[in-house]
Amino acid sequence: MDSGNDNGAADVVIIGGGIGGLTLALMLHRAGIAFRVYEAVPELREVGVGINLLPHASRELIALGLEADLARHAIITRESCFFNRFGQFIHREPVGRYAGYPWPQFSIHRADLHDTLLKAVIDRVGPDRVRTGWACTGVEQDEDGVTVHFKDRPSQRGAIAVACDGTKSVVRRQFFPDEGAPLYSGINMWRGVTVQAPFLTGASMVRIGWLNTAKLLVYPIRDNVDGQGNQLINWVMDVATADYPAEQDWNQAGEIGDFIDRVRDWRFGWLDVPEMCRNAERVLEYPMVDRDPLPRWSHGRISLLGDAAHPMYPRGANGSAQAILDCVALSRELGKGGDPVQALARYEAERLPATAKVVLTNRTSPPDAILREVAVRTGDAPFRRIGDVISEQEILELSSSYERVAGYDKDTLRAKEEAPTW
Repeated sequence: MDSGNDNGAADVVIIGGGIGGLTLALMLHRAGIAFRVYEAVPELREVGVGINLLPHASRELIALGLEADLARHAIITRESCFFNRFGQFIHREPVGRYAGYPWPQFSIHRADLHDTLLKAVIDRVGPDRVRTGWACTGVEQDEDGVTVHFKDRPSQRGAIAVACDGTKSVVRRQFFPDEGAPLYSGINMWRGVTVQAPFLTGASMVRIGWLNTAKLLVYPIRDNVDGQGNQLINWVMDVATADYPAEQDWNQAGEIGDFIDRVRDWRFGWLDVPEMCRNAERVLEYPMVDRDPLPRWSHGRISLLGDAAHPMYPRGANGSAQAILDCVALSRELGKGGDPVQALARYEAERLPATAKVVLTNRTSPPDAILREVAVRTGDAPFRRIGDVISEQEILELSSSYERVAGYDKDTLRAKEEAPTW
């Protein structure tokens, strides 16, 4: 096998140059394993708006030497706060290093995260290992390796192929052609970013309301964007909607008028929600969808990673986080040497059940279940005292139970603190 020469051969053919594909590239490079990344779009750029890197994800990127670059672009989040739709305070908890973790929680624009990863790959291995405008059409394998086929491009050989090609994965569809459409949750999402003055601590993540009216997640992702102290604020509005209202496309344009009446009275002193939404640079619309966990990811010398393997609801910052953890496990198993088919099987055995648990938990017990409990117990009405509605112990248990499922509770991460990440 020719590792990364000009004819395209590599130890690992990475299909897709998003967050998962580029993170895998960096981790394979650290492990001394040659790769090439093949991305379908002509120009590598991340779509969407804000993203959170919780401690279990930031730990791995920091181990790759990216902390300074991430901190330069991101907000280091201080706290997570919960309010009902009347602006009444429910709960506040510190996050990341402010909660005693050894690693921060970063809130960052997806484009900034993607650019940081891409720059690191190019700086460390050169631009020739990342190729754009290569749309995968299928894969096949033999005893010696894999052949990856591309539209209007020559086929490429490698020892193994890893599909990081997202929720519309060509490779996943090849192995599971009868899977059908993604499963709609009954919740539609509108997303945007707005330049405005900081709110609360200037590093607060806030969740407000519940789905029967609307649920808002809002947090800053860039600081002092105009030299006047204003921040770029990321917001996500979720609304329970029976009909499947939008295309499954992260770039789908949304309309403010489709939801703004639901939050017309959400003016809380520290945040004017209607004004923030109306002042957005643009609004994107996306249905909250996922897929049932697969019975397998790995097929001989071919496997899936990230959204291609386990598309999940965008709750708890887990889509990207679980992809990063996939990369850790896969690069570690491949780094052991030996039969790559067995390495892919070990990777699947570790990560498939873990991510399946997150997919299913996101459907029933999301990280903002605190808001659901308060809305249900109060009849979605104002309360006199939060302690009469839900105890602090119940709130903490709801929060910590999700952390355990997602793998970023303190006990789990402390056990890993002294251990290598790969």
